Amino acid sequence: MARYVFITGGVVSSLGKGIAAAALGALLQARGYRVRLKKLDPYLNVDPGTMSPTQHGEVFVTDDGAETDLDLGHYERFTGRSATQSDNITTGRLYKNILDKERRGDYLGATVQVIPHVTNEIKNFVLDGNDEYDFVLCEIGGTVGDIEAMPFIEAIRQLGNDLPRGNAIYVHLTLMPFIAAAGELKTKPTQHSVKELQALGIAPDILLVRADREIPSDERRKLSLFCNVRPSAVIQALDVANIYDVPMAYHKEGLDDEVLAAFAIEPAPKPRLERWQEVSDRIHTPEGTVTIAIVGKYTGLKDAYKSLIEALHHGGIANRVKVKLEWIESEIFEKEDPAPWLEKVHGILVPGGFGERGAEGKIFAARFARERKVPYFGICFGMQMAVIEAARSLAGMEAASSTEFGPAKEPVVGLMTEWLKGNMLEKRSAAGDLGGTMRLGAYKADLKAGTKIAEVYGSTDISERHRHRYEVNVDYKERLEEAGLTFSGMSPDGVLPETIEYADHPWFIGVQYHPELKSRPLEPHPLFASFIEAAVEQSRLF
Repeated sequence: MARYVFITGGVVSSLGKGIAAAALGALLQARGYRVRLKKLDPYLNVDPGTMSPTQHGEVFVTDDGAETDLDLGHYERFTGRSATQSDNITTGRLYKNILDKERRGDYLGATVQVIPHVTNEIKNFVLDGNDEYDFVLCEIGGTVGDIEAMPFIEAIRQLGNDLPRGNAIYVHLTLMPFIAAAGELKTKPTQHSVKELQALGIAPDILLVRADREIPSDERRKLSLFCNVRPSAVIQALDVANIYDVPMAYHKEGLDDEVLAAFAIEPAPKPRLERWQEVSDRIHTPEGTVTIAIVGKYTGLKDAYKSLIEALHHGGIANRVKVKLEWIESEIFEKEDPAPWLEKVHGILVPGGFGERGAEGKIFAARFARERKVPYFGICFGMQMAVIEAARSLAGMEAASSTEFGPAKEPVVGLMTEWLKGNMLEKRSAAGDLGGTMRLGAYKADLKAGTKIAEVYGSTDISERHRHRYEVNVDYKERLEEAGLTFSGMSPDGVLPETIEYADHPWFIGVQYHPELKSRPLEPHPLFASFIEAAVEQSRLF
């Protein structure tokens, strides 16, 4: 039977519960255990699909088409296990499920209440589908004391009693701030957070304490006494230079040992951490540096591009180089010449996005990369803008545009109204709901033999994750290919363009999908590894 680790947070948000959960999962895997991670999100949205990236960060998409919290990206990158729809749930989805049941009469006339109906729904989600796993790590979003998190805290409290004795533990992540004026670390915020958690019926077994400096032994003993936690279970979680140092850092502090001890697993299997040590070594001893310009529209919040950032660093790990990122708001190029911004970089990446704002700037970036022979990587919207640039500059279609921006005389990019998913025909309308209606999840693509992208993958048959509502119009394919743009990948039915490239360019590839979602530090995505390799070659020309 699976053992459960419930991870809560206190004091402030954004302490890194997701990375802590993912790193613990990696450590348990290194000891030979089968691990699954789940995320409970308290917000009322059914999923984050309709949230602004500048408010909530990126939307992570799974193979089965779920739009989820970005923490699931951390889970995948650290454990290598692909997440699914059943690994993330929100209050909105919970209540939607419950209200659907109530309308059907599933509750047989009962008064539907938070306890037991909402908490039972949460518990069913946590317990479902775990038979093949040794450990299930369940992260509760937000902080203890948040009103919207109360049903989740109550549900995991109940699970502590429902599960067999010794099959559930609680890890509480808190902050130990350094007060410069006093010159000392303060334990009181953690004490108050634990007290609030205890008042809700949960006594943490392990404290994971974030701090920017070493926590003196006296303060750790103080936390042990006031929080009713064994001294060895007060684990300091110090800031590290790179998130991929976290598994080794937590292991050094004894987190995985303490978790196994809490479950009375003795003797504990020895961990195999050689691969994580190699990743850390490659990060800290690079053999060079390349600079990549990210020309985007959500650059004010880097979490909007979280998987993209990590995938670029994975490409650096694969090539033993440090990847320096230059963030450029695409609207700048609508007012200024791109050359001063881009002539010193070794690669240009135009990521996904929605809406007309900044689109022309991305088109200018694609033109600069094409004309100056700078490695270019266009992802989703970035591919579409590269196609529009080709249509305008090479095929003579000055009015080429996307219907996403309004009526277009030359709709080179248009709204997708139907497509095949497996053997099923999916249909959408312009007037339909925004949430959950895009082309979402894993789709296959056929790559043209002999093209650059087929060489990068080492295959002509691939599957990648999508998240978009507009597609390059296949009706323009012949005219664009005559002008020099190669459509190097298509959907299996030949209707939807999936990848484009230029045969006479050192490295210019656009993809309709999001390869960053499948990249991992131990398995860098081949496109990112190849893009950074091309940037390394570009750096040698300077």
